[in-house]
Amino acid sequence: MSTLIIRIAGKNDAELIADISRQVFYETFSTQNTQENMDIFMTKQFSKQKLMEEVGSAGNIFLLAYDGGKVAGYVRLKETEQEKDMDKMESIEIARLYAMTTKIGTGVGSFLMQQCIDTAKKMNKNKIWLGVWEKNYRAIRFYKKWGFEIFSEQDFVLGNDIQRDWLMQKFL
Repeated sequence: MSTLIIRIAGKNDAELIADISRQVFYETFSTQNTQENMDIFMTKQFSKQKLMEEVGSAGNIFLLAYDGGKVAGYVRLKETEQEKDMDKMESIEIARLYAMTTKIGTGVGSFLMQQCIDTAKKMNKNKIWLGVWEKNYRAIRFYKKWGFEIFSEQDFVLGNDIQRDWLMQKFL
């Protein structure tokens, strides 16, 4: 594998990030959900326009990973209000950690996770947290390997299907 590099994404990367988001989400979850629910989610909740508006907006940090000059994935860190079951520690959410599906298993996810941890520490955060679909077993194993533990759950609406996300946290 080539050397991975990271850079902070800006507004000019919004279309690229939106396209990656939609491609990776669809490739990852379309086989486990109905086409109807995927279509609703992709057109209403996860539209290209909505995703593009996130890039450069307050409280969002996007980091793009490149492998050999090609995009390998990205992460969205998000400063938000504390979740219901969270203590008042300074924290940041990993709202998305997406490796291109062709890069899964090559170290891109670990590279992105380390960037999340490093960024959170530089921001003086005590904890990072995320939500993950309870049936995304590969991702759950990955997060547990990195020291994340389940602390709560929340609903995630995909089209007309109410699913359960586990909330996981890691103390820094």
